[in-house]
Amino acid sequence: MRFAILEDDSAQMEVLTGWLREAGHDVHGFALARELMRVASRESFDLFLVDWMLPDLTGEQVLHWLRVERSNDTPVIFITSRHSEEDLATALSAGADDYLVKPPRRIELVSRIEAVLRRCQPRQGEQGLRVEPYHFDLLRKVLTIHGTPVDMTDKEFELAAFLFRNLGRLLSRGHLLEAVWGRNPDLATRTVDTHISRIRSKLKLRPENGFRLMPTYNFGYRLERIDPSAPAVASHSM
Repeated sequence: MRFAILEDDSAQMEVLTGWLREAGHDVHGFALARELMRVASRESFDLFLVDWMLPDLTGEQVLHWLRVERSNDTPVIFITSRHSEEDLATALSAGADDYLVKPPRRIELVSRIEAVLRRCQPRQGEQGLRVEPYHFDLLRKVLTIHGTPVDMTDKEFELAAFLFRNLGRLLSRGHLLEAVWGRNPDLATRTVDTHISRIRSKLKLRPENGFRLMPTYNFGYRLERIDPSAPAVASHSM
C-alpha cells in the first residue's frame, strides 16, 4: 500500500519509514505540512500518518484540509507526543481514524494500521476477487467475464485487479504506477494511460455494461459502478 508520513523529526521519520517498508508498503515522507498538501492535491494515498506539531501548520489543520477542503476520506492516523484525553477526543472528532502516542512501538503501529485499513477498505480474499460479472483468480492471474477468460498481460491483470479492489476511489497515475510496476523512476505515467486504454477495451468498461472508468484531468482515474439505465453524463477528455 501507499502511505504518506508527515513528520519533521528526521530520526523518527527514518524509523517509521523503515518499519513500514519492511512490512511491504510504499512510503513517501514529508517534513512540512504544506509540502504534503501540495503533493496530496495531485496524488492519492492509502493512508496518512500525521504528526500533530509541525513547523508550518498543525496536524489538525492538515486533517481539516483533507476532510473539508479536499473531501478526502483517506484514513488518517495521528502520531504525536500529546496524550491527554482532550487531545484524543479532538483528533477523533476532527476526522482522524486513530491516534498513537510517541514513541510508537513497531508491532502496535503495524497492527493499528492494519485495523484501520480493514475498517476503511475491506478486502476480498487473497485467492480471488469477485465483482460481478468479473471474477479474478489472483493466484493464476486469470480474469473471466461471465465465465469467459480474458486475454491479458500480467500487468494488465494486476492493474485491473487493483482498480476493482479500489472501486469508487479516485487514484492518481503515480499511485497506480507504484502499485503495479513498483517505484521505478524510468517508467513514465503514460504507461498507466496505455494500459488503462487496453483494460477499458478488453473488459468492456462502458456505462451500458454497468461500469465506467473515468479519467480526471492531470490526476488519474476512478472505476465506478453505475446504473446502466441512468442518463449518460458527458465526460471531460484527458
